[in-house]
Amino acid sequence: MRILVIGAHPDDCEMKAGGITALYRAAGHQVKFVSVTNGESGHHRYPLEELKKIRLAETQAVAKLMGIEYEVLGNRDGRLQPTIEARFELIALIRRYQPDLILTHRPNDYHPDHRATSTLVCDAAYMVIVPHIVPEVPALRVNPVIAYLSDHFQKPIPFEPTVVVDIGPVLESILDQMTCHPSQFHEWLPWTMCEENKIPADAAGRREYLRQFLKRFNGPLADRYRDVVIATYGPERGKSIEWIEAFEPCEYGSPLTDENKKTLFPMLP
Repeated sequence: MRILVIGAHPDDCEMKAGGITALYRAAGHQVKFVSVTNGESGHHRYPLEELKKIRLAETQAVAKLMGIEYEVLGNRDGRLQPTIEARFELIALIRRYQPDLILTHRPNDYHPDHRATSTLVCDAAYMVIVPHIVPEVPALRVNPVIAYLSDHFQKPIPFEPTVVVDIGPVLESILDQMTCHPSQFHEWLPWTMCEENKIPADAAGRREYLRQFLKRFNGPLADRYRDVVIATYGPERGKSIEWIEAFEPCEYGSPLTDENKKTLFPMLP
């Protein structure tokens, strides 16, 4: 299969789908990460042009580590708008990659770039099968299935996953991917949380910091959706799972059904 994860910034894909990516790759499936913006604004010290190069290099370190494609588009970080031009760029990208499944942000999210990315993917969904739109790239015959990455926002509609994946066995792979983004996880994000003085100097300490960082942001998911976890993995295993990634079907793509779920998420029991 061909899986396309579309995030707004370099590192979004890793944080929300790094575990399922490791599982797909272990099973021999192809995965592509896309950052719709260039990430130039995500730091408190580096100039824009320097940071843009740093973040591109970090994405390529992840690509090499995971054996995936990782494309960074030229839209400016913090300035993304769901324009016709940006929509057409995504339509062409989706058509060229021909994904079976697309994972992306929900429309209600804290960051305007995340919301704009979601809008762009949803607006591209039907148009990827319309030949007269972006005619220079052959149209797809079938609309891919689209699912939303997890978030914790409740208004106007809370995240409601129907797919939960146990990522405990590949947790170290997620930490490896995060380690490829030191400008974010050891510098920028700690600074935004006023924790820049808490970053350990040694490699082992920094990895443990990443583990605790991930636990704060993704750790609560298993308990939050415990009923879905138990329904998926059964009572015995379901009660003991600590780490999950969760996905909600998007109505703009092809339907996610009980039948194609087993194909698109082959790691499920």
